[in-house]
Amino acid sequence: MDNNRNMVLAIVLSALVLFGWTFVSDRYFPTANPPATKVVDGKQVPVPSATGSPVPQGPAALRERAAVLAEAPRVKIETPALKGSINLKGARIDDLTLTRYRETIAKNSPPIRLLSPAGAKESYLAGFGWTGQGLVAPTADTVWTASAPALTPESPVTLSWDNAQGQRFDINLSVDKDYMFTVRQTVTNTGAGAVAAQPFGFVSRQGVFKDPDSWTIHIGPMGVFNGAANYDINFSNVDEAGNNGVKNASKGGWLGFTDKYWLTALVPDQAANINGTFRVGSDKNYQADFTGEPQIVQPGKALSTTSRFFAGAKEVSVLDRYEDDLGIRQFDRGIDWGWFYWFEKPIFYLLDWLFRVFGNFGVAIIGLTLIIRLLMFPIAQKQFKSMAGMRVVQPKMKALQERYKDDKPRLQQEMLKLYQQEKINPLAGCLPILLQIPIFYALYKVLLLTIEMRHQPFALWIKDLSAPDPMTPVNLFGLLPFTPPSMIALGVLPILLGISMWLQFKLNPAPADPVQQQVFGIMPWVFMFIMAPFAAGLQLYWLTNNILSIGQQKWLYSRHPALSQAEAK
Repeated sequence: MDNNRNMVLAIVLSALVLFGWTFVSDRYFPTANPPATKVVDGKQVPVPSATGSPVPQGPAALRERAAVLAEAPRVKIETPALKGSINLKGARIDDLTLTRYRETIAKNSPPIRLLSPAGAKESYLAGFGWTGQGLVAPTADTVWTASAPALTPESPVTLSWDNAQGQRFDINLSVDKDYMFTVRQTVTNTGAGAVAAQPFGFVSRQGVFKDPDSWTIHIGPMGVFNGAANYDINFSNVDEAGNNGVKNASKGGWLGFTDKYWLTALVPDQAANINGTFRVGSDKNYQADFTGEPQIVQPGKALSTTSRFFAGAKEVSVLDRYEDDLGIRQFDRGIDWGWFYWFEKPIFYLLDWLFRVFGNFGVAIIGLTLIIRLLMFPIAQKQFKSMAGMRVVQPKMKALQERYKDDKPRLQQEMLKLYQQEKINPLAGCLPILLQIPIFYALYKVLLLTIEMRHQPFALWIKDLSAPDPMTPVNLFGLLPFTPPSMIALGVLPILLGISMWLQFKLNPAPADPVQQQVFGIMPWVFMFIMAPFAAGLQLYWLTNNILSIGQQKWLYSRHPALSQAEAK
C-alpha cells in the first residue's frame, strides 16, 4: 500500500515539475530559436522563413517594396556587411539588408532585411534633421542633392539642400566596413539675421517585433542613459505614455530598438546633453528619437554636430570595438546579458575561441565541457568519494531506519554519528551541481542571444545548435506525415540525455526516503521532456557533461576497488 502511495506521489510531483516548468519557461525562459530544419519523408529540409507583417498589422494600403523604392531618387549603400540605399526624398536611411546573414540555412535564402521604406511591409527607417523657432528646415518631402551616387567605406556622401531663405543644410554620411554610420549635420547661415537650430535624429518602425519580450531577453525599445542601460521600457509602456512619450534626459548615451539578433541605435555626441524619447503614432508606428540643445547660428556662421547610427547584427566583438574605439558607453549592453554579465561574456569568449580553433561549434561546446570538467575535477572527486561512501553505508543506514523507525529524533542523531564515523558528507554531492547552475545558465544565454551561435551546425542531422533537435522518433524520424507537438517532440539528443541521467543516478546511492527514490527514478525521463524544446547545443553540453561524470565515477571505482568491494558486501 505504501509503495503504491509513494509511486502515485512521485508521479504527481513529476507532473507538477513537467507542466509547471512549461509555464515558467514560456513566461521567463524562452527555450530556443525556431527550428532551422524539419524532416519530411525521412529527409531533412530547411524550414522556410516566416512571412507576414509584425503584430499588430500596419496600414491596409501597403505596397510592394520594389515599387516604393522606385518612387524617389536614391543613393546606393555598398559595404562588406550592408547593401541598400538612402532615400533622397526626406534624406531617409530606409533600405538596408545584412549581407552576412540569411533568413534560413537554405543556400538560396535571401539576406536579412533590417530597414524598409514607409508604405512597404514592415517599415523601418532612420533620419536626421533640424528644428528651431523661425527656422525653415527640411521636411520629409524635401528632395536632397547627393554629392555621389553611392556610399561606401571609401567614399562618403554629402546630402545638401538650400531653403532659399539664407540657410543651407548639409548631411555628410560615412559608413565603416561593419554597421556604423557617421552623420555630420551642418547648418550654414548666409542670411541677414541669426537663427536657432536644434539637431535631431530618429529611428521609426511599424509594429512590434515578432520575437516576444521576456524576463530573460529584452526585445523592443531600449537605451543607455547617463551611463546606465535601461531594459524596463517596452512597447506597452510607450503605448501607455501616449502623446507624451517615454522621456529620458541624458548626457551622451544611445537609444533605439533591439531585436534578438539585430539592433538599430541612435548615438548622439557623447559629450552633448540630449533628450531621448520613445513615442508611438498612428498605425502603431513606434519611434525613438533624440534632440540636442538649441544653438544660435549667427549670420555668416555655421553650426555642425556629429552623431552616429548603428544598424546591423549584434556581433559581440563589433559592439565591444565600438564601445572602446568610439567611446560609446555600454554599447555592448545592446545584448541583454542580464545579471550574470560578468560570467556570461567570459563563457562566450572561451566558446568563440574554441569555435575558431576547431571550426565546428558543436566540437567547441564539447571542448568547453571538457575544460569545465577539468577545472572542477578536484571538487567532483570529493563528490564521488562522498557518494561512494554513501553507497557503502547504505546497509547500516537501513538498519538504523528499521531500529528507530518510531523515534525520528533518535534516528537523526544516530545517522549523524554514522556520517561522522564513516567520514562522509551527504551534502558534498550538491556543490558541483550548484557550481554547474551558473555555467549552464551562462551557456543558455549565450546560445539564446549571441548571433555568433545562430545557424551553427554540428554533425549529421544537427544543422543549427541554437534550435531544438529536429529528429524525433515520435513520427519515425519524419517518415510519418505529421509534425508532433513540441511537448512530445523528443529529439535524439534529449532522449540520450535522459538515458545518461538514468545511468548516472544508478551509479549514485539511492535516497533513504522511498518517495525520493521514486522521484529520482522518474526524474530522468521528466527532465528529458523538459530539455526537449531547448537548444541542441545546450542538450549537447549536458549530455557530454553526464557522459564525463559517468566516466569519472567509473574511473574512481577502478582507482579505489575497496569501495566496490564494500558495496558488494
